[in-house]
Amino acid sequence: NKRLQKQLMQSAGMNVPKYLSFQKSELHNLKEIYQNVKKQVGFPFVVKPANQGSSVGVSVINNDNFVDFENAVIKSFFIQNIAPKDWINLDEKTKTQFIQKITDVKEGIGLPAIATVNNKKELIYNPDDLWALFDEVFGASTSSATKSLNSKSEIRNSKTKKTVILSEVEGHKSEIRLESIYSETECLIEGFIEGREFSCIVLKNEDGTAVALPPTEIVKGKEIYDYRSKYLPGLSRKITPIDIADKKIDEIRTACEKLFTFFNFHVYARIDGFINHEGKLFLNDPNTTSGMMPSSFFFHQAAEIGLNPSQFLTYIIRTSLAERAQSQQVHFHHLQLLEYLDHKIAQNKSKKNDKKRVAVFMGGYSTERHISVESGRNIYEKLASSTKYQPFPVFVTGNDNAHELWLLPVNVMLKDNADDIKEKLSGYKRLPIMDKIIAACKPIIDKYGDAEKQLFAPRKIDYKELKKMADHVFIALHGRPGEDGTVQTYLNKLKIPYNGSGVESSKITINKYDTNELLKKHKILIAEHMLVQQKDWKKNIDDVIKEVEKIGYPLIAKPADDGCSSAVKKIKTREDLINYAEGVFRPLEIMETKLAQKLGLKPKEEFPMKQYFLVEKFVEKGEAKHFLEVTGGLLTQYKKGKLIYEMFEPSETLAEGEILSLEEKFLAGQG
Repeated sequence: NKRLQKQLMQSAGMNVPKYLSFQKSELHNLKEIYQNVKKQVGFPFVVKPANQGSSVGVSVINNDNFVDFENAVIKSFFIQNIAPKDWINLDEKTKTQFIQKITDVKEGIGLPAIATVNNKKELIYNPDDLWALFDEVFGASTSSATKSLNSKSEIRNSKTKKTVILSEVEGHKSEIRLESIYSETECLIEGFIEGREFSCIVLKNEDGTAVALPPTEIVKGKEIYDYRSKYLPGLSRKITPIDIADKKIDEIRTACEKLFTFFNFHVYARIDGFINHEGKLFLNDPNTTSGMMPSSFFFHQAAEIGLNPSQFLTYIIRTSLAERAQSQQVHFHHLQLLEYLDHKIAQNKSKKNDKKRVAVFMGGYSTERHISVESGRNIYEKLASSTKYQPFPVFVTGNDNAHELWLLPVNVMLKDNADDIKEKLSGYKRLPIMDKIIAACKPIIDKYGDAEKQLFAPRKIDYKELKKMADHVFIALHGRPGEDGTVQTYLNKLKIPYNGSGVESSKITINKYDTNELLKKHKILIAEHMLVQQKDWKKNIDDVIKEVEKIGYPLIAKPADDGCSSAVKKIKTREDLINYAEGVFRPLEIMETKLAQKLGLKPKEEFPMKQYFLVEKFVEKGEAKHFLEVTGGLLTQYKKGKLIYEMFEPSETLAEGEILSLEEKFLAGQG
């Protein structure tokens, strides 16, 4: 409970921003609460649920506007009031988007939800029922009055045709109040702190005292560090340790250790905070657990003292067992487990290392490079916890003319994204403050890690040196140069084993046009398609457009040699096609704001420059009875010299919009 946190922190003499809170039962009194907020907290201020995380339900209010305040408060309680004007006369696409937003907990309230109409309550479990309810209460527009999404909606709508007519004749104006069943009981309002934001992991050291890891700065503008920024690779920027005077880092760490001890936290915690423009320190949100994505603060900071994720998790498990053994009355079982684990840790330390050495390739230089890093880290971490393999990260960078291999220490591997890693390659330096922090954490490092092996400056290597270091290469690269056969060519020359397909098939499948042509040649059904070349576009736009329009709208436009939904757009009109071509064939890397808006690009969304792109007929349901978009994986192996294919069960892929987005492929909870 964030309000209780603040009260306790104040009682311990810690700085907290001005704040107040109120219960859901006080919602009828919002105007008076708003006046109190203006007096006691002032602008700008943050409105948030008192008991939630991951920036869900959070809003920032900058100006004196009661309606904005009211909407933010309602949002924080996971309530939404829907009026007739919000629904009537929307077209089907806009209605779909409206429903999607409401039912997404990151933007709306989520499901299941309680719908209240004229004091009558009903539990809504799925978006189709919500759609039908809106049509029933508000009356449907002509285009969708009798149209439904599934059999449930059809049954419901068949009962409500009278309601639609009554609504039109009598001007039925009922509002619908939606409230998530996983709602909030309390709203917290606190002053917005202008300044630098950080997060610090604190651990319980081997002697039982608190020790803080190097704090990380979250680099952003005035916007909220939201769900998308936190969890989608390539969007956020984290700097560890925070780039500030050593004295200030000591102050942050000391304050975080004090809070850890004051709250009597066990094992570890993540403590967030701010430094305002006057240099005043605010600790904002202590958490007894932390996100555990590969680049979360948790692993990010542990890597700075030389612990890889597997080693850090071993520390967490062992320290947790010791904590339970000390704090619980019946603790014999925990002592047994502790003894067993200590034996295994000691055995692992003394054991001769005969594991297979695996170089994990990650990065690359395409628009897929951030996802490639995420994949590489995922592979590294799985292999690092095995008894058979000894992985080490290798970052690949460069361009189509030449690429480079860089041996990475684990702390650089766990930087935010590919661009951040690349930046550290040539200008890497370990700050003096890190020696102090490493010394403070030495008992943990000695027991669980090996700082000498993990902490070194990134080093450029060539394939010949790689052959001496690796028994095997795991190619975790998306896009170039790992998916086009380039890396495989070098590995073949030196007879270094690697995973996946060889040069020939990689060269084909990196290019979607060549792949389509090959499939067509073998009589496999594919969408009608063509390449749009920059030289042809410049020579005669009208001729190219005519050729494209022979395929017919709607179309899909995409780079022919990139993946991960990079720059994939649905083209419905000639104007869409022209905008897309202007984006791909633009003369400068930085895109004009107007064009980015026309293309519907999200903040920080990349749109590659190319000399050609692919257009395909948009595949849709048409007259078919059923329509599925599926993704299937397969494995191959040789049995008595014969190549055997084994197919996994395919997955159905559901796009929230018209086409599958980057978020839906890689962001948890999307799609």
